[in-house]
Amino acid sequence: MRPGVGSPSTGVPTGAGATPQQRRLLALAAIAVAFAAADTYVVVLALPEMMAGVGLSVEQLQEAAPIVSAFLLGYVAMLPLIGSVADQRGRRPVLVAGLVVFAFGSLLTALAYGLGPMIVGRFLQGLGGGALVPATLALVADLYPAERRGVPLGIVSAIQEAGSLLGPLAGAVVLAVSDWRAIFVVNLLVGVVLAVAVGAHANAAPDTEDADPIPPAELVEAVPPAELVEAPRQAPRTSARRMWPDPVGLLLLLVVAAAGGLVFIEPTAMMRDLTWGQLYIPVTGDSRWATPLGLVCIGAAVLFALRCTLARRPAWPLVDVRGWAASLGEVDLPGALLLALALAGVILTFATADPAVQAVAPRGWWYLLGAVLALAAFVVRQRTAEAPLLPRAALRARPAWGAVLVSLLVGAALVAALVDVPLFARTTVYPDSQLKAALVLVRFLVALPIGAIVGGWLIRRLPAEWIAAAGLVLAAAGLAWMARWDVDALRHVMATAPLLLCGLGFGLVLAPVNATVLATTYATIHGLASSLVVVARMVGMLIGISTLTTLGLRHYYAAQDDLPPMSTVCGTHGLCDTYKTMLQQAGVAQEHTVFGWAAVLALAGAVLALVLLRGAATRGVDTREALSGLG
Repeated sequence: MRPGVGSPSTGVPTGAGATPQQRRLLALAAIAVAFAAADTYVVVLALPEMMAGVGLSVEQLQEAAPIVSAFLLGYVAMLPLIGSVADQRGRRPVLVAGLVVFAFGSLLTALAYGLGPMIVGRFLQGLGGGALVPATLALVADLYPAERRGVPLGIVSAIQEAGSLLGPLAGAVVLAVSDWRAIFVVNLLVGVVLAVAVGAHANAAPDTEDADPIPPAELVEAVPPAELVEAPRQAPRTSARRMWPDPVGLLLLLVVAAAGGLVFIEPTAMMRDLTWGQLYIPVTGDSRWATPLGLVCIGAAVLFALRCTLARRPAWPLVDVRGWAASLGEVDLPGALLLALALAGVILTFATADPAVQAVAPRGWWYLLGAVLALAAFVVRQRTAEAPLLPRAALRARPAWGAVLVSLLVGAALVAALVDVPLFARTTVYPDSQLKAALVLVRFLVALPIGAIVGGWLIRRLPAEWIAAAGLVLAAAGLAWMARWDVDALRHVMATAPLLLCGLGFGLVLAPVNATVLATTYATIHGLASSLVVVARMVGMLIGISTLTTLGLRHYYAAQDDLPPMSTVCGTHGLCDTYKTMLQQAGVAQEHTVFGWAAVLALAGAVLALVLLRGAATRGVDTREALSGLG
């Protein structure tokens, strides 16, 4: 057998399996990913109350846009850097760090008294939540050989999509019994519990130090031997040493938490007290951080950072600053930051646009120009750096970069269902109930995790490109069916069929795409490779929602312009039912346009999947065959 043919890119022996402790670690990581995914959608319901909490009215929606875009920036822009750090430092430390950052961001958001702190909190939530995805997908590749990787990948994808399903529902339940801050308090508590649970599995994360450096066959055939030598990196090391937490650092952290909490909350009874109230009188200026309590918090935070940097054995620093600094020093930090700037430019280009006016806001063109310049600088950096973020030829294999491109189109088509199915319901049968309109989407979301598990199971039996293409064809069929819905379609049981078909189709695609990129990249960059697939899907969703909505609104305005004057239809009676029906038909035409173009994107993705994912060894080889090949 040729070198690399059928060899799992993880270096894990074919047929090797995960231990019970490793499975528990993977289950915790998958739950954490689902929780972060739920938080992506939960804020949609809570946004009006969050705006009121920081002094913004509903009319100031544009000023509140950073509450959403800050999360996306943290989630997407820093993913490549986090994925690369996960390859260097290990999966478990990145999972724990991601959960801690997510919990801290939730705390800041819950205590936010102004728009600035809320934006910072949302950015940290996105940063922490985004760190969980590449580390978890790479952990699957570490624990399972290629031929057994499909089902775990499908299960992880299914749990993630289940989080997306439960997020809006959980948010609605919390908002029914409490205010928006309770959502982020729950995030804080769950994040801390999961961080402790993952941290307790110190010996569960596999040591991939001996990972097989032989690349997959596709990479061998695509890249000259001289370049292959440069690509493999040292795999992450995990340490099983147990040390006692640093008591001094723990005490300083408690001081920071207590003082910071009092600064944010400002208890009325304490502020009115003649003695304790002096702690809230600013030493200078009018900032609450210039008060004695604020200065104590800042000072304790500085001392905590110094303690974590200087602490040595036998005390274990609560934050291993030197270790993380060393890990960052081993990755191409300038390259990662340039790529982050490019992604940030793309996100802001489309996230700040008003689709009712145009796909890209006037300021968005400047963001886009900055993204292009940053991307050009990134390319130059990758060509000249001694150890680039993307190892030379890392994604040169056709299935590897093809998986990223297919993921982009999946995101662009998927967002049409996520956003426009509820909009169609509001336009037609549920004009007065946002909750009932959102529940229509549940029929789609229920099928999504089922499709993800089925897709993972099929990977062991069929080529990845067939499964991905079939899934996208099913999704396109469902979207095309939705493009023919009439005003009363959702009143009939048959409306469930295209929703289930579409959800099942998109679910089928997830595991094959992830398995392909993991099977055709080096084991030592699986975290980075997984992050690029997620980044592509999120960027596709941003571009898709802006572009498709703009196309739909143009159709809506054209249909509206063709309507006769309201006075002609209703006479002097104002807005009559007949004219309402005409406006409703124009709104349906808008959604038809969105669904139709989304179906085209899904079909394009199916064609690309058949062509580009072909040849990826996602099914691996049988153990007996591999051993006989060595003889």
